[in-house]
Amino acid sequence: MKKYFFLTIATVFVTTLTVTSCSDEFVDRSPAYSIDSENYFNSKDDYDKALVAAYDLLQSSYVNVLLGEIASDNTLAGGESPTDVIGFQQIDDMIHTPVNSNLRDLWNWMFAGVQRANYILEFKDKTDFSGKNQIIAEARFLRAYYQFELVKWFGGIPMKGDARFKIGDEKTIKRATIQEVYASIESDLIFASGNLAAVPSQKGRATKGAALALLGKAYLYQNKFTQAATALESVITSNTYSLVTDYNSIFEEAGENNAESVFEVQYTDIEGAGFGCLQCSEGNVAVGFNGIRNYSGSVFSPGFSFNIPTKEAAESFEIGDRRKDVAILDIEAWATSTSATFGKGNEHTGYFNRKYLPRKRSANAAGDLNLTNPNNYRAIRYADVLLMAAEANSRGGIDDNKARLYLNQVRRRAFGDTNHDITASGAALTDFVLAERRVELLGEGHRFFDLVRTGKAAGKIPGFTAAKNELFPLPIEEIQFSNGNWQQNPGY
Repeated sequence: MKKYFFLTIATVFVTTLTVTSCSDEFVDRSPAYSIDSENYFNSKDDYDKALVAAYDLLQSSYVNVLLGEIASDNTLAGGESPTDVIGFQQIDDMIHTPVNSNLRDLWNWMFAGVQRANYILEFKDKTDFSGKNQIIAEARFLRAYYQFELVKWFGGIPMKGDARFKIGDEKTIKRATIQEVYASIESDLIFASGNLAAVPSQKGRATKGAALALLGKAYLYQNKFTQAATALESVITSNTYSLVTDYNSIFEEAGENNAESVFEVQYTDIEGAGFGCLQCSEGNVAVGFNGIRNYSGSVFSPGFSFNIPTKEAAESFEIGDRRKDVAILDIEAWATSTSATFGKGNEHTGYFNRKYLPRKRSANAAGDLNLTNPNNYRAIRYADVLLMAAEANSRGGIDDNKARLYLNQVRRRAFGDTNHDITASGAALTDFVLAERRVELLGEGHRFFDLVRTGKAAGKIPGFTAAKNELFPLPIEEIQFSNGNWQQNPGY
């Protein structure tokens, strides 16, 4: 059983914030109570506890991963019926509006993460102690991580520097531009990469390599190809990470935090949760949502049959690609070979997201088994770094030889030979890299944003409207609370 440093939530984490993870608003209108900041941050232990709280919101990013697939052409919403989690269904069909509880959750939870990081940074100079720079660097990495999630989903967001938002700020602080948000992310990650340890002191902590990889990704999302290539090359040449031989092992419990893991969100089954507060779970809620409906059989446990891979996604793998059987479970074939039984939910295609299907566990696990899955989310894998570096070198016209080298490293593992190496150059090479990203990372929440940032979403995602659906709407509550200070995204 896993038990890492931020899985026991510090008792201070709710009390130190004006935005809490259970709030329905960006700014909590009436916090129950708060610790006087003058009576906190007096010791290293205080900073450590606040950092625990900032890490904790990573676990609520399960919804980001689910929706990153459902919004794309990789999967359908699924569920029990067309009205099961209506927010998922609307996003799948690209008919979502500012009234969407799932998008509101994503906004609230990621902003709660920013707020918790800012609490540390607001008082970063209050008390000195050995190792404080590491804590500040981790806080800045986390703020960048949460802000990156927000900017890719919603565009420009309100920012307040190294300070927490307080009641009333929503009426006076404007949304920053997308460029300003990325500038903040870049600054945080440059600082973090210069001050974080290369090897984490505990599993799950941010590292120098994680900061450089996320920095490279942020550059890539802005088409800053030279900067992206440089940052990602630093990760590659550090010799800290490597591709594991067995692709299948990555997504099993024994493969967590392996040599390919650049950054991984830690989950455990030691605490229960309820549907009234899904973000309170220490387990990966997305895993239960992905599960096979009414399943009975070996290896897997049943779930709610959301996030169903499409036939087209299943057929995007080339013949001989060993990743297909890891990413896609063909339930009919599986049932035939193992005598398993299952039910058919909404939009049943016969396929399931095998990487993040719930595995069988002890009946003594805490809480609802569908809400406390201990399966870590592999947020940044080394294969992703190689493919981002290949893309930056190819799309930026920097070095096609490097692009092919990194692309083919990933493909050689996938096929187990060199017979499938890519020899193309120029635009054709870029197309191969982007196609490789789909099959390598299928089911991991990146597809929608890859399509949007490369300008291919309108031709791939059913119902996608250009100049609108690249971003999601701010929750209607935020527009109302700001008294119109925050303008809605175009088209909504």
